[in-house]
Amino acid sequence: MYKYQSSLFDKSFEKPSAEMRYLGNGKVLWNLTKNSISHQSPNALANLHLHPASYSSSKKPTAPPTERQKQNLLTYHVLPLDETLNRFTSTVEPLLTPEEFKLQKKINDDFKHKEGDQLQMLLEDVGKAEKNWLAPRWLKAAYLQYRSPVTVYVSPGMTFPRQNFKDAHAVVDYTSKVIFGLGEFNDIVHAGKIPVVKMGKNELDNGQFGKVFGTCRIPKRITDELVYNPRSNYVVVIYKNHFYKMQLYNKEGKLIASRALASQLEEIVAKETTAGVPYGILTTDTRDNWAEAYEHLSSLPGNKATIDTIQGALFTVSLDECTDLAANEESNELILGLIHGGGSKVNSGNRWMDKTIQLVVNPNGNVGFTYEHSPAEGQPIAMMMDYVVKKMKENASFGECGATDNITPAEKLSFCPVNECIEQWLFLAKRNIDTLAFQLQMKVLKFEGYGKGFIKKQRLGPDSFVQMALQLAFYKMHNEPAAQYESAHLRIFEGGRTETIRSCSNESLAFCRAMQDDKATDQERVDKLRAAVNSHQTYTRLALQGKGVDRHLLGLKLMAVENGKPVPEFFSSPGVVKSSHFRMSTSQVATTYDAFMGYGPAVDDGYACCYNPREQDIILAISAWRYCQATDHLKFAKTLEQSFLQMKDILEKCPAPVPAKTDNPKSKL
Repeated sequence: MYKYQSSLFDKSFEKPSAEMRYLGNGKVLWNLTKNSISHQSPNALANLHLHPASYSSSKKPTAPPTERQKQNLLTYHVLPLDETLNRFTSTVEPLLTPEEFKLQKKINDDFKHKEGDQLQMLLEDVGKAEKNWLAPRWLKAAYLQYRSPVTVYVSPGMTFPRQNFKDAHAVVDYTSKVIFGLGEFNDIVHAGKIPVVKMGKNELDNGQFGKVFGTCRIPKRITDELVYNPRSNYVVVIYKNHFYKMQLYNKEGKLIASRALASQLEEIVAKETTAGVPYGILTTDTRDNWAEAYEHLSSLPGNKATIDTIQGALFTVSLDECTDLAANEESNELILGLIHGGGSKVNSGNRWMDKTIQLVVNPNGNVGFTYEHSPAEGQPIAMMMDYVVKKMKENASFGECGATDNITPAEKLSFCPVNECIEQWLFLAKRNIDTLAFQLQMKVLKFEGYGKGFIKKQRLGPDSFVQMALQLAFYKMHNEPAAQYESAHLRIFEGGRTETIRSCSNESLAFCRAMQDDKATDQERVDKLRAAVNSHQTYTRLALQGKGVDRHLLGLKLMAVENGKPVPEFFSSPGVVKSSHFRMSTSQVATTYDAFMGYGPAVDDGYACCYNPREQDIILAISAWRYCQATDHLKFAKTLEQSFLQMKDILEKCPAPVPAKTDNPKSKL
């Protein structure tokens, strides 16, 4: 074995300890699985012609929804080993010393001609037999076998624009309209009217839209399960840790009007004057802790029916206790509240973190989603937010057109009294979530110097431009490049999830060095910036076509594991380890609204940054771990802001030549 240890490829296969009880510094899974939706249009439902999309539900609630009408989707391929290894070699060069790089090339060559060829043949055989060889393996290895909490480590928060509620009635009225809007979106999914978008000539898979409503993760030892209930007709409301089943459709199957939903919410709020047992906090703990507590909790009389009802809801609605917002901390507390709820003494118990969709509403104006990442990427979640916010903004009477009669009243769900065993699990979960909430630090930077409008005028891609700014900020702070993760969707393939865009390149390193070199001219800096942006865009195009590095290498390792073969030493080589230790975990989630997504860092000594580049500004949610002395989220945000301004300055000093006009028509992607 080499002295380097691979976190990316080893993490998914570690055997969970039977004695594990306490939260450790596990790696955040979000960096491996999040989805950039930079190639999606905001408000796509409103702006695109609706075509029939593929969707239907399985009769079995535990089976994923199946397609009613097949889309024209590609089979996920197995790349030639030479192609992947050559691309891998180029991506690791900026992260290695010359000696390490020389060693890595030899390791690559040895791997190719020994174990690599054998594992490639096994993977090719699997690829021929399956429409998407990666999808079920990815779900299992990257999610269901992941043992750290879904809270922070897996589930991001997606904000709505902040609200200004004048009273408690306004909170309920707003919440009821959002619930109604989500019901409308659910109806669109069921009707097969999610727009079928194309990338070039290829359709993008809409299958994920059918996997978010009614879906819930079930804690199990070693490997969790997912249950799908897409035909569910109710939501579960959580208030002061009490759970209520509230119908979203009346007895005739019609969507209930928002005012009728609001009256039920007001009754729930009026009934509950004291906090209940925070059973939901158990869902924030490590998966093995929660699995053991779950077995005991669900075995007690009456609890199984209550838990089944929660799991079968279309989504949950958390009406949180109002928390005071510190001055200038509003955005930071907004996203942290969505990610973890603030701890056991705040709102972390007012959750059910296994549900794919949790709508969270706080009287202080903080609103958004917490979503469990296993069944889908961020695109359906962000699209829901866009849809609901747009409808509410454009139509003051939104929600009034629904049913107002034949409504089943909301029903309280009861757990049996806690016993000593459950008390112990609650104590442990409270302690762990309090530690986790304390350790996660967040800074939301709203950069107002310019937005994607200026970047596009420079004939540069906004996403690649932001990626280079992140590279520059990290280099300035740490005097070395960061392995930087960004996701690319694989939706041209049936059941496709994501591939990694490796943003650090020889070109990005050359740009960072030039920006720090007093002898470099502004023109040299601009030239290197453009080269770095072009390099990133090239890799992005490859990743979107399923021609990245990381998923193929994971597949090769899985072939070794599945066939009882030793894992090759290649996977613990310096290039694999350093290039997969993502000290920058990033994604773009774009919306025209004052909203953004946030999540935790991928590694102990790293940062996470999710950004929303709008026309005139850029919103960035930057996180780091408090326990790490090497990182500083506040300093990084300040350095990033300076980097944005410096990049603008050199571009204005050295404008790009205006391209010659031509009479030939140009195609527009």
